Amino acid sequence: MLIKLGKNRLQAYLTGIFLLLSGFSLQAAESDSLPVLNQGQKWRLAYYQGGEYYDYYQYLKATTEGLMVQGWITPETIPDQLATARDLWRWLAENAHSDYLEFLPDGFYSAGWDRNYRTVLRERAITRLNQKNEVDLLLALGSWAGIDMAVDRHSVPTMVISVSDPRSIGLIRDPGNAYQHIYVTEDPLRYERQVVLFHDLIRFKTLGVAYEDSFEGRSYASVDTIQRLAEERNFKVVSCFTKSDIADQSLANQSVVNCFRELVAKVDAVYVTVQGGVNSDTIPVLVDIANQHRIPTFSQYGQNEVKQGYLMSLSQARGFSEEGQMLADVAIDIFNGAEPASLASHSAEANRITLNLKTAEQIGLYLNAELLAAADQLFWQIEQP
Repeated sequence: MLIKLGKNRLQAYLTGIFLLLSGFSLQAAESDSLPVLNQGQKWRLAYYQGGEYYDYYQYLKATTEGLMVQGWITPETIPDQLATARDLWRWLAENAHSDYLEFLPDGFYSAGWDRNYRTVLRERAITRLNQKNEVDLLLALGSWAGIDMAVDRHSVPTMVISVSDPRSIGLIRDPGNAYQHIYVTEDPLRYERQVVLFHDLIRFKTLGVAYEDSFEGRSYASVDTIQRLAEERNFKVVSCFTKSDIADQSLANQSVVNCFRELVAKVDAVYVTVQGGVNSDTIPVLVDIANQHRIPTFSQYGQNEVKQGYLMSLSQARGFSEEGQMLADVAIDIFNGAEPASLASHSAEANRITLNLKTAEQIGLYLNAELLAAADQLFWQIEQP
């Protein structure tokens, strides 16, 4: 395979993607007001998620650090040994020093990716949200949380964060029908930019995509976007169905491995989507399967997975810190009386090309000097998680 884009053409192309497709803008509400109390009391925060996922921890940590920068929490280093959002929430409830905010010790809700328990937990959480003076701001992390909490059954201001494709699951509503107490962050064309870039550089005819065939799973994978681009660009999509949002992690892991083994015999590129079975345990196996069959891979997630061996991705410019500051500003504006639905929701998302040169070598992909010069980040080896 040979990539033939010259440097000037590639840079012009990427600029075109950035400007014409993304509608990219960092429109975070900027709050320069001093911290305030809630009628003389601290603001009480609660948290809801479908189950543990690394990004949820990262977003919670980055948002907390953003609040520290703004003076709402006394700045201090969050311990590195905290591994999950639950761990971090417990630490915040016990150790965060603030005259303005309280992380409720019993305010962490997680369904553990158990669909039956999810139903029970949702009702429990909504009942609490409807009790006066219980919760002042809810952080809802992920698609399950957004679907469960971005509703009109309560009126507590709610920030829905870390949802792959919120429009596809109905979380972004027309202004006339929007729930005023719900804020949803999105980068509406992030995955379109990814697939367009991957196709323009690799020119694949058949794209493999593994995902859970559920409402949420199709949203994570941005299946509607992929199918539309396949029609517009005349390539074929081969799907393989996995298990993602389930309590049995080993089953989720094995389902993705099985799909990769199936797909590499049928496709000439794989778009690796975000899901429960793609993680530090499975990525080395998935990379080995793809590279042995000389199949280019694109990580929907970003640079951390490219470091571990996928061929390429578009990644966030500065990780989660910029996003966390934006979310902290949104929370502060809510505390100061803004309606969540009125706040700008476009996020500062991925636009840095990341390449793994060792993977390119293993699959026999020639990367010319112009492409290498245009790449924002290069990894020379495949690193273990």
